[in-house]
Amino acid sequence: MSPTIAEIFGISASGFIISLGLLMTIGAQNVWLLNKSLAGEYPWVLGSVCFLLDASLITIGVYTIGHIQDLVPQLVPVVTFLGAIFLASLSAQAFFRAWYGRSQLTNNTGIVHSGPWQIAGQALAINLLNPHVYLDTVILIGGIGAQQASPLAFIIGAAGASALWFYSLTFGARLFRSKLCRPQHWQVIDGMTAICLMVLATLLLQQL
Repeated sequence: MSPTIAEIFGISASGFIISLGLLMTIGAQNVWLLNKSLAGEYPWVLGSVCFLLDASLITIGVYTIGHIQDLVPQLVPVVTFLGAIFLASLSAQAFFRAWYGRSQLTNNTGIVHSGPWQIAGQALAINLLNPHVYLDTVILIGGIGAQQASPLAFIIGAAGASALWFYSLTFGARLFRSKLCRPQHWQVIDGMTAICLMVLATLLLQQL
C-alpha cells in the first residue's frame, strides 16, 4: 500500500530534521567552511560541492544499506548502536565546549588566493577524507531512510536540510562575522548542538 500524502510529508520532515541535526555538529568541516566563507572564497562553489556530495552519499546510503543488511543482518543494528554512542560523545564534547567557552573562529578577511577549482577540490577532500561524513550520511541517515515507506521522500527531506545548511553557512558567514567571532555566541551554538545531538542519539536507540 502506497503511503498517503500526509505520510510522505511526515517522512520528508523526519529526513529533514534528522539530517539537519547531524549537520549542526560543529566540527572541522563546518569551521573550515565558515573560515573560507568569511574570506569570501567562492561561497557558491563551497555550498554547492558540499550539498551535492552530501545528497549523493545520502542517496547511496538509503538505496544500498538494505542490500548490505541482507548480506550482514547484524550490521545495521550494531552500527546504529555505535552511531548513537558516537553522537552522545559528540554531544558531551559540545557541552564541555559550551561550558568552558573553547570554540573560536578565525576572522579571516584577507585576499583570496585560491581559484574556484582549487576551492572545489579542497571542499571535496575535506569531505571525502572525513570518516564522520560517511557515518552520518551513508550509515546513520541511510539506515533510517531505508526503513521508511517512501525512501525517496526521506531523501528529499534530508537533501533539503543539507542545501539549507550549507548555503546558509557559506552565504551567511560574512553577514554574521562579528557574532561568529565572539566566543560567547559560540557557547550558545555549542549548547544547542549538544542538545540536538543527544536527542538524535536517543532517537537512534529507539530504532533498535
